[in-house]
Amino acid sequence: MRTAAARCGPGAPLEEFLERLYELYNRPEFIHPDPLEFVHRYQGAPDREVAGLIASALAYGRVKQILCSVETVLGRMGPSPCAFLLETPRKDIRKMFHSFKHRFTTGDVLAAMLEGAKKLLEEYGSLESCFLSEFDSSAPNIVPALSAFVKKLHIAAGRGMPMFLPFPADGSACKRLNLFLRWMVRRDGVDPGVWRAVPASHLVVPLDTHMHRISLALGLTGRKQADMRCAVEVTENFAAIRPEDPVRYDFALTRLGMNGNGSPDFLDKPAGLPRG
Repeated sequence: MRTAAARCGPGAPLEEFLERLYELYNRPEFIHPDPLEFVHRYQGAPDREVAGLIASALAYGRVKQILCSVETVLGRMGPSPCAFLLETPRKDIRKMFHSFKHRFTTGDVLAAMLEGAKKLLEEYGSLESCFLSEFDSSAPNIVPALSAFVKKLHIAAGRGMPMFLPFPADGSACKRLNLFLRWMVRRDGVDPGVWRAVPASHLVVPLDTHMHRISLALGLTGRKQADMRCAVEVTENFAAIRPEDPVRYDFALTRLGMNGNGSPDFLDKPAGLPRG
């Protein structure tokens, strides 16, 4: 495992740098335009986990289109996404979303995921219970349980959706699925943490090209490909700082990029880190 860089910026220890970012950006007022805002619309855990699955699954492409697509889906589902799934026949779900399109995600693919979630809710009572059925706290991270969860969702949907809901075993960093798990498991001013039985210590960083670029600049990885192995390596190095919560800094680092400091150059410039 590669050792994280001990320093970042003008002489500041890495942990101090990350904690300052956390204090600056890990606040509710910075959530918009993150699709996480849709999860916060709902109060109960059943609706939040269904909304979270939908919002994270569609979290790719241009931000404006992501928000529009998630708004469309949840708008059609009414005030309770969970109740909608439990009360709506599968054929009606397919009909309702047949014309939906979000980049490469067709309405048929989206409906298949919703039908799969419906079946898991009927069988387990909640998505959390389904996830916990394969979770092993002795595992080094959440990847094995995530793999089992995705497999169950595919089987319940009655079709494969490898582009929409990828399998960790295929090497994908599974950024959107790990984002969903971050929302469900972590609990602070930003992440709602509606799942209480899965420890945050097992989470894996939702790695995309932006987070990969920052992780390379911080010395958290030397891997050139943003795959699952890289995501796990980055997570292990964050765990050296925060073993109980290795994904603690994910939201703050992504906000840093959205606020114009996404280039690795910010690590070498005193002005790169906003003054609190």
